[in-house]
Amino acid sequence: MKKVLSLCAALLLTLDGAHASARSIDDVPQWAVCPALWGDIDYHGAPWVTNVSSLVEASDGLQGRHLSVWASHGRYFDNNRGQWEWQRPLLFSTTEDLFTQTIVVPYLIPMLERAGANVFTPRERDWQQMEYVVDPDGGLNASSSCYSEYSDKWKPAALPGFAAHAGNYHDNENPFRAGGARQIKATRKAGKAFAKWQPYFVKGGKYAVYVSYATVGKSVDDAHYTVFHQGVATEFRVNQRMGGSTWTYLGTFTFDAGSSVDNCVMLSNQSRKGGIVTADAVRFGGGMGNIERGGAVSGFPRAIEGARYSAQWAGAPYDVYGGRNGNDDYADDINSRSLMSNWLSGGSVFNPVQEGKGVPIELSLAVHSDAGFNPDGKTRWGSLAVCTTDFNDGQLASGVTRQASKIFARNLLDNVVTDLSAKYQSWPKRYLWDRNYSETRLPAVPSAIMETLSHQSFPDMLLGQDPNFRFDLARSLYKTMARFVNGMHGKPTVIEPLRPLNLSVSLANDKATVSWTPQKDPAEPTATPTYYIVYKSVGKGGVDNGTRVDRPCFSLDIEPGVVYHFKVTACNSGGESFPSEVIAAVREPNASKTVLVVNGFHRLSSPALLNDGRQGFDLDADLGVTEGLTAGWNGRFIAGNDFNYVSDHVAAIASAHKYNVVSCSSHAIETGIVDVNDYDAVDLVLGLEKYAANQTRYYKTFAPVMKNTLTRYLANGGKLLVSGAFVGSDNAETGDTGREWLARTLHVSWDGAAKTGSLNGISGLGVNGIGIYDTPNADHYCVQSADKLSPAPGAFTAMLYADGSPAAVGFDGSQASDEMGYQPKPSRTFVMGFPLESITDRLTQANIMRGIMTFLMDK
Repeated sequence: MKKVLSLCAALLLTLDGAHASARSIDDVPQWAVCPALWGDIDYHGAPWVTNVSSLVEASDGLQGRHLSVWASHGRYFDNNRGQWEWQRPLLFSTTEDLFTQTIVVPYLIPMLERAGANVFTPRERDWQQMEYVVDPDGGLNASSSCYSEYSDKWKPAALPGFAAHAGNYHDNENPFRAGGARQIKATRKAGKAFAKWQPYFVKGGKYAVYVSYATVGKSVDDAHYTVFHQGVATEFRVNQRMGGSTWTYLGTFTFDAGSSVDNCVMLSNQSRKGGIVTADAVRFGGGMGNIERGGAVSGFPRAIEGARYSAQWAGAPYDVYGGRNGNDDYADDINSRSLMSNWLSGGSVFNPVQEGKGVPIELSLAVHSDAGFNPDGKTRWGSLAVCTTDFNDGQLASGVTRQASKIFARNLLDNVVTDLSAKYQSWPKRYLWDRNYSETRLPAVPSAIMETLSHQSFPDMLLGQDPNFRFDLARSLYKTMARFVNGMHGKPTVIEPLRPLNLSVSLANDKATVSWTPQKDPAEPTATPTYYIVYKSVGKGGVDNGTRVDRPCFSLDIEPGVVYHFKVTACNSGGESFPSEVIAAVREPNASKTVLVVNGFHRLSSPALLNDGRQGFDLDADLGVTEGLTAGWNGRFIAGNDFNYVSDHVAAIASAHKYNVVSCSSHAIETGIVDVNDYDAVDLVLGLEKYAANQTRYYKTFAPVMKNTLTRYLANGGKLLVSGAFVGSDNAETGDTGREWLARTLHVSWDGAAKTGSLNGISGLGVNGIGIYDTPNADHYCVQSADKLSPAPGAFTAMLYADGSPAAVGFDGSQASDEMGYQPKPSRTFVMGFPLESITDRLTQANIMRGIMTFLMDK
């Protein structure tokens, strides 16, 4: 071990000398991780949390590893000014307190978890504003939620536990010392004794699930929890020998509104070993901040606040989050991020010198954005990384050299520059700083700060506000972390694949067959899928735990009249990709016609630009489209593209009980995998799809291949429904591929944008007062602007906006040909200037869809 450390130190000194004489940091050679710096130090026990329902085997990823990752800053109480504030200024429609969360929460943490890691983050990770705590002592929602025990052998534990009280919490109040916990003797036999936590959900949706328990002398390392979500059971084993008396994250799940055994958490006393199982509170959702400072709470969700306040709610000792005795929340927040990680890791092999919870955290990363800009307003500012080696005699808590942190920081910086430059022309490398920063000085394990970009630089934020860029940035960080962690133990690394493409589902006899195409990662030869997992949900039930397949297709028998929903991930020994878009199908036993629903809404985009002497984003003109929910817009949670709107359309068509319905990605049509001519009708879902010059990917309502495909389909008598906010405006250019194509093929003319305020109160197809999501909200993407579409000759206005302007156009080819005296043309089209799935009421969606399908196929 000493030989390895000496070699590493010598290499570092050599490169430091090269750096000192180099003209720029770009002259310094690329770094590789020094081999096996941990030496014999490793953790070999059961992980903190194991999802035993998961089909993923990430033996060459981060399986069984424990990491600490956080986004910088957060809302805090300014003790000098006596008020809650952001830690960083509001710039380009966000603040660093929020912006870095949009990298860490939806991308980086899930990537690490999909590689098999247990990831702790000291800031609240769940953007869900609702919170339900169910507790043996009563909980926050005792009147409507229920804790139950199914055995008379449960008894009080000897240690204190969680108990909540009404109202806010004051400084140095510890909820995990205010109540008690329960315990029972473990047994190897299943089904002997249970505890159940069943909340009453006022609103259905996605909620993080956190359990808590007491760690006692004979705690088991495999406590058996089951999360029931919309009727699906997902099982976990929790190592109760570590992490007691705080919140332990299991996962995020979708629950239905109300109270049901289909939406609860259960714990049994079944264990592979003898010992004690303990039970304490279970928490659902991130909730609102409840720590009172200066006589007031922040008024923001807990996830928006700094780590100091989450630490208190998690039961951390006062010296972890209140080291300045309540007089300097700013400094306490900075320090609490690292100190929370140390408190959890204390007593583990990686932090043996400190008392704590025994969680074997072996790496920490703080993700920041930086200040600074280039005066020309065009040149990017770029990234820098920070480490601290001159502390504690150059050693980490385990005795390993702090030079490991320098290796980690350098690798982060080099790889980000390489990865982003490959996709975005050139990404500047600024500096590698070895300086005295709290977030790199205090951690007991190798650590780094990654200053990803400058939130003060408009060229940086042009990319920073684009979700595709944030994914690419996070993937670079994840890859470096995976290689560093494995390299420190002398192990190779495989990188998890990218998500599958070109999904489609077809019907034959009583079977549905799902097909897809693996996505290659040209930068990562190891990121090749070796198997796939197909996830399904049936009807209104939850998403199951998946079915493993070795080829890019999957067939199953399906029940008649029930909508089946599918998504697919790609896997290898490095982990699991992000999921594909959702597709769906339904089989009607007496149907003679089949409808193909096509997802053409793939857009992810930054907001509309202001670059006319002013530089910024115009959120009123276009919020852009994030991937799912985002917290990035100055404290507001706003929904984005969930990639599941095919399901809404399939369900609406299925409500007629007259048609078979299948679906696919528009890319499956454009690549020739799916032939629209095989179907009696096509429903093209365009949502907020459109082209914009500031986007990092190409998006278009009708790409050239799609235009040609639909033109041929309609010429052969096809039946087509199109709905989207930019059907006309995205094709408003003059010429054969723009306005003329709209008039000739879709029989519409674009008449500009619908007036603000006219998007609610739409009428048509016998329905009045139709409302759509036209303001930013956390539940569904917002239609800020929609198209007015007038009928071309032979077509007719089918729906109206509230101000009487045309919202949708129908065309019956056979009727139009009779009236205009030319050869009958049996195609029919129905084109909507707003997305059908944006209608707020599901019954109204179904009524409108049934009317459209009747017009297209049954008239």
